[in-house]
Amino acid sequence: MTEFLQLASPHLVTAAYIALCLLLFSVAIAIHEFGHFIVALWLGLRVERFSIGFGPAIFKWRRGGVEYRVSWIPLGGYVLIPDIDPEGTKALEGGGEAKKRVSMPPWKEILVAVAGPAMNILLAVVLAFLLAAVPQARFGELPTVVNGFLADKETGGCPAADAGMRRGDRVVSVGGHAVNTWSEMQTEVQIADTRPTEFVVLRRGERVALTLTPARDEITGACYIGALSLPNESRSSAWMPARNPFKQLAWDAGSIFRALKGLVTPSEMKATGKALGGPVMIAEEIYNSVRRDLWDGLGFLRFLNVNLAVLNLLPIPVLDGGLIMFALVALVFRRRVPEKVVNALSTCFMAILVGLMGLLICRDSMRSWRIHSHRTAVAEERTADDGNAKEDDAAHDASAEGR
Repeated sequence: MTEFLQLASPHLVTAAYIALCLLLFSVAIAIHEFGHFIVALWLGLRVERFSIGFGPAIFKWRRGGVEYRVSWIPLGGYVLIPDIDPEGTKALEGGGEAKKRVSMPPWKEILVAVAGPAMNILLAVVLAFLLAAVPQARFGELPTVVNGFLADKETGGCPAADAGMRRGDRVVSVGGHAVNTWSEMQTEVQIADTRPTEFVVLRRGERVALTLTPARDEITGACYIGALSLPNESRSSAWMPARNPFKQLAWDAGSIFRALKGLVTPSEMKATGKALGGPVMIAEEIYNSVRRDLWDGLGFLRFLNVNLAVLNLLPIPVLDGGLIMFALVALVFRRRVPEKVVNALSTCFMAILVGLMGLLICRDSMRSWRIHSHRTAVAEERTADDGNAKEDDAAHDASAEGR
């Protein structure tokens, strides 16, 4: 396949990578919804629709009383189960009046809700063991040892060097949070934002505390300190921390829980929100990972599945965790939350999530456009410089011939 892509035109190669990215993302969504679907059927519940994506269908078919479809908006998917959600998804899709809900034991609702995240975790486990068994897959995390500094082109300064950091220092904590790898340190830098932050480094066996203020890149919007890491040929990317599959999964879970902690910590909430990405950033990362290496792309797919599982289990109405929360209330107190309350909360949180999704898409799109414009400008500048250099060489040759 690699040889074919090398011989194919650049446009065909790009199209092939985009198609592969859509396939990988669809796998994560499909496996999640399949969990809900298969458990609902096993429990004898009514299942009306299984959809990958939202909105109007690109194509659909019906089998066994269930409508299967692939829809135009590739931001997720759903299984329409009237016995569990008689109004939410039905109203969202404009599918007419909701059917009357059939009373059922709360434990059935919990099983259906848990099945989706469980399938994501199962796929992540399979991918982790698969990657661990592939000799060609490259693993490894960079240590937090400083190997050099990157000076700002305009000011000539460097936040890390200006704060007193030296070559050979090993960063052990950022803002009071311990860091063991370079990617963990980068995460803490983003959460620190542009506030003065304590960096503790290990220098010749002694701990040294430095106060460092990260800078923000105007093009990407990311924060940086200007320190360069040790080169590591075995490192593939941030998605391949270790060959041990359990360490891979632990790293995935730790990353999402660190982000969630930042979102509920008042001092870190704003910076964490700025660092979060939406569907556009996810699509870009899948694309970049696949282009770097197929195994790298599967590593990101593993990471994405763990994230989908954790996020869907949050106790928020319209998410699986919200359904579990309402079912647990019914199970413990022997009384269900009134459907009007459930529907009102679901509608409210659906509007909030859709609004946040739209905000993230706009913000990520603007960032991508800035990066694209910057790269285009740099490429044009280099082309112009090369042209001027060729003209100078030609003039020099002509002058030499004249002499």
